[in-house]
Amino acid sequence: YRLCLCSAQAASLFCTGCFSVLHKLRLCSTPVPSFWCPPCETVLCQECTLSEHSEHSTIPLKDAMDQSKTTLQEQLGAVRRRLPEIDSALRVLMDFQQQLTTQKASIEEDIHSTFEEIQKTLNVRKSVLLMELEVTYGLKQKVLQGQVSNLLHDQEEIHSSCSFTEKALEEGSEDEKLLVMKEMPKRLGELTSQEFPLQPQENDQLDFHVETECLKKSIHNLGTIVTTNAVAYETEASGEGLQQCVVGQSNSVTITTKDKDGEPCRSGNANLTAEIFTPDGSVADGEILDNKNGTYDFLYTVPKEGNFTLSLRLYDQHIKGSPFKLMVIKSADVSPSGDGAKKRVKSPGSGHIKQRAVKRPASMFSTSKKKENPIEDDMIFRIGTKGRNKGEFTNLQGVAASPTGNILIADSNNQCVQIFSNDGQFINRFGVRGRSPGQLQRPTGVSVHPNGDIIIADYDNKWVSIFSSDGKFKTKIGHGKLMGPKGVSVDKNGNLIVVDNKACSVFIFHLTGKLVTKFGSRGNGDKQFAGPHFAAVNNNNEIIITDFHNHSVKVFNSEGEFLLKFGSNGEGNGQFNAPTGVAVDNNGNIIVADWGNSRIQVFDSNGSFLSYINTSAEPLYGPQGLALTSDGHVVVADSGNHCYKVYRYLQ
Repeated sequence: YRLCLCSAQAASLFCTGCFSVLHKLRLCSTPVPSFWCPPCETVLCQECTLSEHSEHSTIPLKDAMDQSKTTLQEQLGAVRRRLPEIDSALRVLMDFQQQLTTQKASIEEDIHSTFEEIQKTLNVRKSVLLMELEVTYGLKQKVLQGQVSNLLHDQEEIHSSCSFTEKALEEGSEDEKLLVMKEMPKRLGELTSQEFPLQPQENDQLDFHVETECLKKSIHNLGTIVTTNAVAYETEASGEGLQQCVVGQSNSVTITTKDKDGEPCRSGNANLTAEIFTPDGSVADGEILDNKNGTYDFLYTVPKEGNFTLSLRLYDQHIKGSPFKLMVIKSADVSPSGDGAKKRVKSPGSGHIKQRAVKRPASMFSTSKKKENPIEDDMIFRIGTKGRNKGEFTNLQGVAASPTGNILIADSNNQCVQIFSNDGQFINRFGVRGRSPGQLQRPTGVSVHPNGDIIIADYDNKWVSIFSSDGKFKTKIGHGKLMGPKGVSVDKNGNLIVVDNKACSVFIFHLTGKLVTKFGSRGNGDKQFAGPHFAAVNNNNEIIITDFHNHSVKVFNSEGEFLLKFGSNGEGNGQFNAPTGVAVDNNGNIIVADWGNSRIQVFDSNGSFLSYINTSAEPLYGPQGLALTSDGHVVVADSGNHCYKVYRYLQ
């Protein structure tokens, strides 16, 4: 007999274990093939199909099993087809994890190296202060000890004369007494009227003044970890530039970054790249503007008509809808009043950061921030913010200006040199961390040779690197001779002037690397230095050196013979608190960056104070290198504000 579970049977039972109502099992007397009742989703015998389930559509159990098997196999196939998607996603996620780990290790290395550099700087400053203390103490002691020696000698002379006279008068013969009475009155009279150095010729003051609160605050805010929560699959692009554009006209696309929940991100610095290309490989020009609020504007211009593809990637992943299809048409095909009419793209404000659209993610260089009122401030514009991308700086130091209209910046902690046009447009950078020949470790000074070569002082490598005008490494000089080169310049003979900050000396090299001469040593004398920084050369081929810790500027001839110096420690006109950058105009006037006083002073060729450059509206903070541009302006590395500034300068 076959057991049949018939839902139509009455007499319900209750299961106390399962806490549910059950039906009785009916024992069917006719052993017939089983059927399946889809409405009831249960197995039936033939008798039940004719009675309780007569109104239901039943099918043979075997057919139902075959159908279920087929359906299950289709579902298995569909599920298995999802595995490659998961495998691919896992590979991407593991790549991201690996990249994240690698980036973390790199940043850890950067943090360690940054604070090691700070520690080195603190140790150097400590050594300089101890040296200054020792020198000052020695000078004071020399004066006081000389005075003590003179007084002791005079004291001994008085004792001796008195003792001799008294003994002769008391114990001497008549002849000896007569001799003493004849000779000693004159000597005793001289001793009585003699002026002795009774007042101290030097004071005992030795104080140490240091302000640490600002430094502690700076250290407390030193560095930041930059990231966003933006993900590509939620990030969206919008704007007319996604569909149709006109040849040669500016077009814009707005990218709004979002997190995994689809919520807009509120901060910038995402690694966003954009590329426009055709099937034949043509690429259009464009740039990304980081609005620093989670949105980005991609501005581009297409040089010819046709069908283009716009690829927008966030962290190397296509954003929603990317790649986009663009149709580029001639301007004659668009009505002047239509949607495709020529558009003026509003120039970005000072909060925007420019970047090249292809090859490099994130922000790349700041737009100029112009001051329209020359009475308020002499600044024309500033370029840069703190960062590691193109057009961003971390501890910029040396500055040079080429005759061809370029500005070169030694970006010390970013280990590179960046090149801009005179109007602040980013051109190139080289020396970024890597293993290629000519890798820079800590570029501090930069200059341009008349033959176009770029000369770079590399403090940590302890040599000077020479690059071609397009940033190709050529050679290095001074290896084994230099201890810590800071500034470089070129004299009228094409020789390289290298200021060795650590050795407190100035080296003059031929371009071949041959040492021409060397002058200077550590100390406070006219021919000595205490932490010299930068150099400039005037039309007479005289060498001008900023003597940082001696708070002065010194001038030497081309052979290294001392000519003159000017400046002293203080805040008044013509005084310095650690001078750094220096440049000379065509009239021989000397322009000096005053690091500790955060200002720029101008002197005549004899060192007489002339004027200041007005920097009051947007003050400098620890200016370093300084140069005169080919169009007659002053450019200075505003190290503490992580930018360089260009000022008006009237010769």
